[in-house]
Amino acid sequence: MTQLPLYNWLKERAAGVMLHISSLPSDTGIGNLGAGAYRYIDFLNTTGISVWQICPLGPTGFGDSPYQCFSAFAGNPYFIDLQPLLKEGLITKEEYGSLADLPLDHVDYGALYLVFWPILRKAYERFKTSNKKQFLDYGSVAKFQKDQGHWLEDYALFISLKESFGDKCWLDWPPEYSDAQLAKSQNFSNDVKNAADAHVFFQYLFYAQLNKLRAYAGSRGVEIMGDAPIFVALDSSDVWANSELFQLKKNGQPKAVAGVPPDYFAVDGQLWGNPLYDWAMHEETGFVWWIQRIKSNLEFYDIVRLDHFRGFESYWSVPSTETTARNGTWIPCPGLELFKALRKACPRAKLVAEDLGEITEEVNELRVVTGLPGMAVLQFAFGSDADNTYLPHNYERNCVAYTGTHDNDTSRGWYQALDNETQDYIRCYLGITGDTIAWDLVRAAIESSALLAIFPLQDLMSLGKEARLNTPGAPAGNWQWRYQPHQLEQLQSDSSTYLREYLALNGR
Repeated sequence: MTQLPLYNWLKERAAGVMLHISSLPSDTGIGNLGAGAYRYIDFLNTTGISVWQICPLGPTGFGDSPYQCFSAFAGNPYFIDLQPLLKEGLITKEEYGSLADLPLDHVDYGALYLVFWPILRKAYERFKTSNKKQFLDYGSVAKFQKDQGHWLEDYALFISLKESFGDKCWLDWPPEYSDAQLAKSQNFSNDVKNAADAHVFFQYLFYAQLNKLRAYAGSRGVEIMGDAPIFVALDSSDVWANSELFQLKKNGQPKAVAGVPPDYFAVDGQLWGNPLYDWAMHEETGFVWWIQRIKSNLEFYDIVRLDHFRGFESYWSVPSTETTARNGTWIPCPGLELFKALRKACPRAKLVAEDLGEITEEVNELRVVTGLPGMAVLQFAFGSDADNTYLPHNYERNCVAYTGTHDNDTSRGWYQALDNETQDYIRCYLGITGDTIAWDLVRAAIESSALLAIFPLQDLMSLGKEARLNTPGAPAGNWQWRYQPHQLEQLQSDSSTYLREYLALNGR
């Protein structure tokens, strides 16, 4: 008898736009959960868009990548809307005004770090002095702390210790602190305790504001879709506090690290460096850490995209001594058992499988059994022949069609960099001139059989390579792009009616 899929949630045609929180306009140096986000939701509603896809929301460190966070459960304090804190006197007009020198058209993370954190810490000190149990209608701080107890205390202590040790990786801390269990038994200074309490407060603000934003989005018919990276950073509270769940040596160093083998795009493969899971231990615990993680993600998002779905069937294990990902081994893992456990714990979860890259029959089988929609990216469609799985005529319905992702160039930038032969192929296949290539690809995604079509905001704005958000492997310049309010107003004025009608014509 054929096994029914564990999940079967994607049943209606819909469309979404991809935009990370950091790319929203604001006067605080980076996009946040405030007015810019609400205005963006209104735009989506006006245009008939029902999904807003974002990148992971965790606190970032060196490199500023949302895919290398200090916690898989925490939110990024940079995304806290400071306006309510200003109105309630937790920060002063002068402090808020000090953010005015930060750029509006991109994120300068170095400058942001120097200005933002002192303001946020002063806000906590004032809240502490007030002896209030909650801020506005955000609920009780104590209740939040209790509800998030399975990760919050570890995270807050981890970050406060990290700050006290000059932001060094936990592996470089003194032995009594690099071991999480020993660390918890120490007599901490008042500074460390206060810093930990401050980080609890910051997470309290983040969670409350995100919950309000999600509720507003829902009232406007918009679901938020976010990413869950399969691996976590070595320098994270997740690894520090749960070392038994990872393949680590006695000194805490990874035995092997994550990556992917060489392919057409990377002759040396990609060496990500993340520690690998001890899947036997996860299975022994009933996958409780994973269940908690997905439940936490579902507090952030309505839909969760599982990054690197291929790694749930087997993972590329590279010895930690290697300098490239060439010399590794595919090692099977209990992906099906994990998803059975997730299905039991989160029966109504909406999950998407990021099944890009070198995909085997076994990976495809896992996706079919789970019932999760996969992904098809138009920018990957035109490099071979008619059998290319990313060409629209090959899409299955249980699929998310993309013009491009956060890792791709904008559609206009991508097209302009192609050789003449490939450009001719695209023009012939789509029946276009190529003069409005970004919108041509948007229309191709909308017209496709894929039940969900998603395109970056940059493509709706027909922006070029200057608006690229991330270039994998590039040492600098990533995660910086932001749009300006007038650009969204112009897009709405020019295209909202057309887009709404075109989506309706295609059943979305």
